[in-house]
Amino acid sequence: MRGAAPLGLVTVAVAATLAVAPRPARADTIAIVGATVYTRPDRKLDDATVVIVDGKITAVGAGVAVPAGATRIDGTGKIVTAGLIEADSSLGLVTVDAEPSANDGAPALDADKVHAAFRVVDAYDADALTIPVARAGGVTSAVAVPRGALVAGQSAWFTLADGVTADDAVAAPAAMHASLGNAASDASGGSRGRAIEMLRALLDDAATYARTRSAYDRNQSRELAADRLDLEALQPVLRGRLPLVVAAESEGDIRAALRLAKQRKLRLAISGGTEAWKVADELARAGVAVILDPTDNLPRRLEAPDVRDDNAAVLAAAGVPVAIATMGDPDAARTIRQLAGNAVADGMPWAQALAALTTVPAALYGVKDRGTVEKGQVADVVVWSGDPLELSSRAEVVIIGGVVQSLVTHQTELFDRYR
Repeated sequence: MRGAAPLGLVTVAVAATLAVAPRPARADTIAIVGATVYTRPDRKLDDATVVIVDGKITAVGAGVAVPAGATRIDGTGKIVTAGLIEADSSLGLVTVDAEPSANDGAPALDADKVHAAFRVVDAYDADALTIPVARAGGVTSAVAVPRGALVAGQSAWFTLADGVTADDAVAAPAAMHASLGNAASDASGGSRGRAIEMLRALLDDAATYARTRSAYDRNQSRELAADRLDLEALQPVLRGRLPLVVAAESEGDIRAALRLAKQRKLRLAISGGTEAWKVADELARAGVAVILDPTDNLPRRLEAPDVRDDNAAVLAAAGVPVAIATMGDPDAARTIRQLAGNAVADGMPWAQALAALTTVPAALYGVKDRGTVEKGQVADVVVWSGDPLELSSRAEVVIIGGVVQSLVTHQTELFDRYR
């Protein structure tokens, strides 16, 4: 069973059994009463009420009146936060990584290795079994990211609500994704320096294409570094309307990406960032966010051997916006709060770790109506049994777009069937 029905016009205690009710056909009027509410990661309200009407948060605060007929959720002793955002994921794209028919996260690697026109929204599977698992872990949105080429294509932001399809993407595209370092040099057939050279040439040719479209259409221009669709897809990046997320691990590759972004006035973000701590001040001055897994702390490649457990903490202390993500493992999306908890253990302030799962990803991808529990925001809200960054806590109620979601997964169905 995969839906959730109206809770009814009664007071409901938050409990695990709540999750197995069928999902409502539309957003209900809901009031979460008496909870500790983090309206933003650094702003806490005690004994507060959150009112949700027609999928939006309409009021938050102590002493807020509960609308007549609202579904009441008892938040006493509970913590309420915005739904968590998986900022770099393969959810909906990869089911079995080693099986080509179940892996739509990477375009085919042909000779040119540029796939800027590839759109994950065209490959997204909203019925993937990993999505309910992530949702049960308090993840309400995920950015599905393409991989596997110098320029892998365009990501998309999806909510993880039951019944959502690829046509319901919140942002498509959300960003353009490229790679430097060893992964990119493998794709480009040359050295790491060759990869940045190819990326620079590609952006130069995309700018040339924008100025000479008519000549290009008449076949009166020189050969450019990519096909027409790829050059067209790069135009929002050149105009600063679409972020360019560059996968880079080493200090040298990160500095090269910063130089390119400054030259072209790009909206840059770095993903991976093993040695980003070495460039923290430069990243902060440039306002460049870093998406990372704080537990990815093994020097797996000689290109970036200077690994630190406190990479996230060092970056945050320097003023770098840090987003925490699983970096593509769809089975692990539910663990992003645990990754954030590890970052706190290694020195990252708690509020910044929560921001790394909420406000930072929302700002990075330009989604302004999610990531906080404030009036006017889309009601992506989670009621937690305790501190969401503690391993012992769990998501007891997950609300996406004002609809209470089922927390049933394939795993819980198997458990109930065979116990």
